[in-house]
Amino acid sequence: MKRTLIYNARIVNDGQTFRGSVVTEGDLIAEVLKEGERPAMPCDSEIDAGGCYLLPGVIDDHVHFRDPGLTHKAEMATETAAAAAGGVTSFMDMPNCKPQTTTIEALNDKFEYAAGKCLVNYSFYFGATNDNADMLPMLDKKHVCGVKLFMGASTGNMLVDRMDTLRKIFSEAGMLIATHCEDQAIISENTAKYKAQYGEDLDISFHPLIRNEEACLRSSSLAIQLAKETGARLHILHISTAKELELLEDKPLEEKRITAEACVSHLMFCDEDYARFGARIKCNPAIKTRADRDALRAALSTNKIDVIGTDHAPHLIEEKQGGALKAVSGMPSIQFSLVSIMELVRQGVLSIEQLAEKMCHAPARLYQIDRRGYIRKGYKADLVILNPEKEWTVTPECILSKCGWSPMEGQTFHSKVEKTFVNGQLVYADDKVNTEVRGEALTFCR
Repeated sequence: MKRTLIYNARIVNDGQTFRGSVVTEGDLIAEVLKEGERPAMPCDSEIDAGGCYLLPGVIDDHVHFRDPGLTHKAEMATETAAAAAGGVTSFMDMPNCKPQTTTIEALNDKFEYAAGKCLVNYSFYFGATNDNADMLPMLDKKHVCGVKLFMGASTGNMLVDRMDTLRKIFSEAGMLIATHCEDQAIISENTAKYKAQYGEDLDISFHPLIRNEEACLRSSSLAIQLAKETGARLHILHISTAKELELLEDKPLEEKRITAEACVSHLMFCDEDYARFGARIKCNPAIKTRADRDALRAALSTNKIDVIGTDHAPHLIEEKQGGALKAVSGMPSIQFSLVSIMELVRQGVLSIEQLAEKMCHAPARLYQIDRRGYIRKGYKADLVILNPEKEWTVTPECILSKCGWSPMEGQTFHSKVEKTFVNGQLVYADDKVNTEVRGEALTFCR
């Protein structure tokens, strides 16, 4: 098996940063060496990390790759190329594609299709509906990352709004339940109110007023109540308000049954940015106030926010035209997630070790992913070389998502992904993606 030495690195792992080297052998990490230590056996090739950070590959617990069925927006091949360029080596994809991943057959088909398309590692959520709770006990817990539940608000027919069904899902899922929490009744009431006052074509600035703090708080509170009543393992996705943070415990991950995710969009933008970006930053839940954004940032250095995801949700730019009611919600973000959070490291919001915890270590532990998320002997060789002192600006030409645009266009970053390894294979280097590499289906120790 081919042995590769990655040397002259600043290894970020398990709460520490130290100078050293890593030896990969085939798809595994064979040795983790401190500065001055030499490999136990000769290596076939060597890579000079140039004093850059060496991180575990980022694990993104929340993406919408639109494949199958919505491939005019995105597809697994293009979005996993964007992931690789962004240092993301594993992802978990949501069920609201076409057909929706709400049957065992659709789920199995999606896994089979992904095996031939994905450049990085993958898993898929099973989508809960008002009608499919009886399928939950049949899910393969070693291969399915979790159950996705739209509580209160959704597109399509994936809204679960019957209390008896919600209780059944929380009681019988038998694995992590990831929730989108917004209250549809509040959203509908706010929509009607503002339309009556200001007309049918509401400006984008009304989006966070329609999908407001109360809508998020009421739904998140209900999810937490149901989780406590049933003992379910609950993971609240894309927390967007300071008030919701008050519902969460500041305790180590292993001591909690209820955890939370913050997304890049809510960490990097606030409502003041709608004037500049318009509907390009329209997402659900809505990006809210500067105070909310700053509270989320502050929570990154605590245990209230457990993981950082993206909610990567590409649309064509023409679908993003219009205001609060007409433009579709969602934006691409996976290619620039790691470097975006590195900007917060640069600003002192969190440390590089905390970044590795929220983007690499914690997702692996939370989902119980087998042998990923850390730089450890015997673990899969998912690795990222990140230059923390490389200034560059996002241009349309460098965007790899199929939709071809990003709200980060024109943004200058101060760090850059130099190389990405997936299962020991170099999938990204020198601004180029190796499209011959294929990732693996994630497995879970449950």
